[in-house]
Amino acid sequence: MYDEKRVVDFSDASITENTRASYPIEFIPNAKIPCIGGHPKNIILLTCDAFGVLPPVSRLSPAQAMYHFISGYTAKVAGTEQGVTEPQATFSACFGAAFLVWHPTKYAEMLAEKMRQHGSHAWLVNTGWSGGAYGVGKRINLKYTRAIIDAIHSGELTEAPTEVDPRLGLSVPMQCPGVPAEILMPKSTWPSAQEYDATARKLAQLFGENFALYADVASEEIRRAGPLEPADAAK
Repeated sequence: MYDEKRVVDFSDASITENTRASYPIEFIPNAKIPCIGGHPKNIILLTCDAFGVLPPVSRLSPAQAMYHFISGYTAKVAGTEQGVTEPQATFSACFGAAFLVWHPTKYAEMLAEKMRQHGSHAWLVNTGWSGGAYGVGKRINLKYTRAIIDAIHSGELTEAPTEVDPRLGLSVPMQCPGVPAEILMPKSTWPSAQEYDATARKLAQLFGENFALYADVASEEIRRAGPLEPADAAK
């Protein structure tokens, strides 16, 4: 809100706790006009996993990029929306469902086509919890996330060896400069492997339930790129 002098009161949360503003691009010194760049070498999908299950970084195949782009998974965190006092899992197709004109699979197919055409890599970067779910684990250290982003852009993470998470099917880099190796595979950070497995099954189920909304249109390639069913994960 603002007073009669149109001075903004940034401490007022009566309308929203997450204030936004817009202004002409030419207000930014040294802005590139027109704002047109080349095709990216790396595409980063950002999520905040309150379950503590997703790795801090995963390398995505084009099919996985489509699946996770369509899913648009993250968590509502206290302080970003009114009424939210603890993180809640949420899915928003293409991370912006309210603004889509076409079916989400259309945008996902365009993304994968561009990735293949330009040789781009896709990554799922998680800034959520590690060592347990919200209330037990801790938020992933910001300096680790920054180191991950740096390693993506430098190309070091592309060359890193990976392991496939048996439940989520994600390719997880096993080393990253500036990041402790033990946090890269989430299960190793939990005090109880059984609790991790139970929570991972829960998250995989949530992914499956959400993706059922799009399964009738999505290709078999996309459907198989998500978390594995319990029977498949046990193989």
